[in-house]
Amino acid sequence: MTDQKSRGDKYPERVDIRRPAAFFDRDGVLNVDHGYAHRPEQLEWIDGALEAVRLLNETGYYVFVVTNQSGIARGYYDEDAVKSFHAHMQKSLAAHRAHVDAFYYCPHHPEGTIKSLAVHCRCRKPGPGMLEQAAREWAIDLSTSFLIGDKDEDMAAAAAFNIRGIKFNFRVDSLTDLVRREIATRSNRQDWRHS
Repeated sequence: MTDQKSRGDKYPERVDIRRPAAFFDRDGVLNVDHGYAHRPEQLEWIDGALEAVRLLNETGYYVFVVTNQSGIARGYYDEDAVKSFHAHMQKSLAAHRAHVDAFYYCPHHPEGTIKSLAVHCRCRKPGPGMLEQAAREWAIDLSTSFLIGDKDEDMAAAAAFNIRGIKFNFRVDSLTDLVRREIATRSNRQDWRHS
């Protein structure tokens, strides 16, 4: 069961149309990982991230962010700071005609300094709890969904959730090209199934 501390901050109203989903880790995939980013001025988009999200929106994918935020458990910032950072991301995306359907974050870490959050949980990746929560709250076609992350923990969460995990390295990979390939591959598979 997903830990109740895992949060989903939704963009539009929930829509009950079964669609594929693209799950993104946040730091190091969508935005440059400056270490515990939580202030709006720390937002620096990875090249191609805004376009990648817009492409997914335009092709009918749900877009979700699933991010470990151990800085909350460590006392570096609070949940309101994470929500404000996500709101800033959403505003920046909107200026590029794009959006994230929901942000999910895990505030836990077993070595946290805030006792109530210093726990082992299912929502912290490599656990699949945040993805499971999204699947409960949205009508997701898991057979055509995928997760893009930059760490082994992301790949393990995708595997535990039984969707494709794609390891991303912003130094050598183009996020836009990667997303275009995934959309094309899945579109071809769907065409084959329906022919």
